[in-house]
Amino acid sequence: MAVFHTSNREETVALGRRLAAKLAPGALVAFTGGLGMGKTAFSQGIAEGLGCTDPVSSPTFAIVNYYRGPRPMAHFDLYRIHSEEDLYTAGFYEYLDEGAVVAAEWSESFAALLDAENPVRVDIRPGAGPDDREIEIEGVEL
Repeated sequence: MAVFHTSNREETVALGRRLAAKLAPGALVAFTGGLGMGKTAFSQGIAEGLGCTDPVSSPTFAIVNYYRGPRPMAHFDLYRIHSEEDLYTAGFYEYLDEGAVVAAEWSESFAALLDAENPVRVDIRPGAGPDDREIEIEGVEL
């Protein structure tokens, strides 16, 4: 486990790009952290690092956004997912099986279930200043 500190959105995106270089096809990145902590910004960095060509936005209302590229990414919001059946219905496991990197925001409700996928865990917390973040990454070495 490693802890990183970012001071602005650009640094959070850059850390996501750095993580992308370490992710294998079909990797799961399980995010935790409060509203507005930078989960989507970090996911943008992952998508950029994977070479995805689509613009990244929060999957809050869509539940999943798919970003095309040489290494595609499926970006999930698990906040409104309530069961493993809902995960199946949303295509969660299909994306993993097809080799897409899956970034899952609000993963805390499914932590035990997601353990079977050996996720990279990313927890984003507030830092000292209003734009500062403390980002704990577990499951991969950066």
